[in-house]
Amino acid sequence: MANAGSTPESLPPPPLPPAFLEFLSENGLDPMMYSMADTIPRYIRLKPGMEREIPEIESELKCHLNKVSWLPDFYAIPPEVQIAGSKAYQQGKIYGIDAASGAAILALDVKPGDHVLDLCAAPGAKLCMLADMLGSTGSLTGVDVAKHRLAACRTMLQKYSIGNCCRLFVADGTSFSILPVNSSAGSTGLNDNGSIFSEWTSKRSWKDRQKSKKAKTVDGSPHLTSTSEPELIYYGKHSGLVGLRKCDVLRPSADDEALTSGYDKVLVDAECTHDGSIKHIQKFEFWGWKTLDRRVLDAERTDSLLHLQLCLLTNGFKLLKTGGLLVYSTCSLTVAQNEDVVQQFLCKHSSAELQKIDSADNWPCRSGRIFKTLRFDPATSQTSGLFVAKFTKLQT
Repeated sequence: MANAGSTPESLPPPPLPPAFLEFLSENGLDPMMYSMADTIPRYIRLKPGMEREIPEIESELKCHLNKVSWLPDFYAIPPEVQIAGSKAYQQGKIYGIDAASGAAILALDVKPGDHVLDLCAAPGAKLCMLADMLGSTGSLTGVDVAKHRLAACRTMLQKYSIGNCCRLFVADGTSFSILPVNSSAGSTGLNDNGSIFSEWTSKRSWKDRQKSKKAKTVDGSPHLTSTSEPELIYYGKHSGLVGLRKCDVLRPSADDEALTSGYDKVLVDAECTHDGSIKHIQKFEFWGWKTLDRRVLDAERTDSLLHLQLCLLTNGFKLLKTGGLLVYSTCSLTVAQNEDVVQQFLCKHSSAELQKIDSADNWPCRSGRIFKTLRFDPATSQTSGLFVAKFTKLQT
């Protein structure tokens, strides 16, 4: 792991409110890193096979694509360059994703044929990278509690033509319990009143539309609780669902069933305070610092987040098969949301073991406070802040 630089001393202190400065001080964080927004590159990922398009993309974006030496298919561009309006983006050749997030995905060591679960899938860039790594074999399951955000993931998968092996569930990640499609899912047939999966279409039946209406609250927002049934909003033609009975595929897993029939790889990129993202914190200047108080500094919300993070990690591990790999990450730089969550989890799960991330030997990051965990931050890594821990499930 190499050091990629330090905070420029010539920049003025960022205009952060006293309460947030106190929050940073309590967590041993340097507020000067929020002055680095103009020095940290924007990162994009090039869709594999598009290398010949680089000169044309550079011409359109009017900048050079600097290859990230330690991360395949990633390129750095100036932070002020916008890609959303470009043909390269609209045609599915590039998409934005921070290099630290890419590293967390690479740590999963996804192989063709794996069954992969992204338990907090929105907004979708991580899901796209996972789909690219899988290729045309295996399966990819994306889960998110927000239907509109998961619908955006569906749009991305279709845009980049990489959704054939994917399925997307609107569900609470702390209680989701549907395992990958496998031989135990049952054979094709017209049981369950003929309810089998045909090829997916964006057109919904009258029955589905009525069900969706009933699921909405008075103000029109989807209402999802931990007891709500997962809603399948997309599945690719090679996801293994077509022709199978819905009652078999959507059956919640039994206790310990995941040990042999669970996911090979699980990504838990958990909801957090996002204090490690410079661009995110900058937005509060426009949203108002009172919004930051509510979303980052409020003690009650933070306690709720810590509980959520531990529950997501616990459930993701429950769905992992024996010998499988799980990566837990957050874009917070606080110890409470990272090392403390990992420590609590390890104390309760004797079959969980932290793994060294071998590829990280050449990454511009530093060690976390727990051996084998990693931390990216703007000063060290020239990326957003990110914590990464990798686990395996031992035979019990």
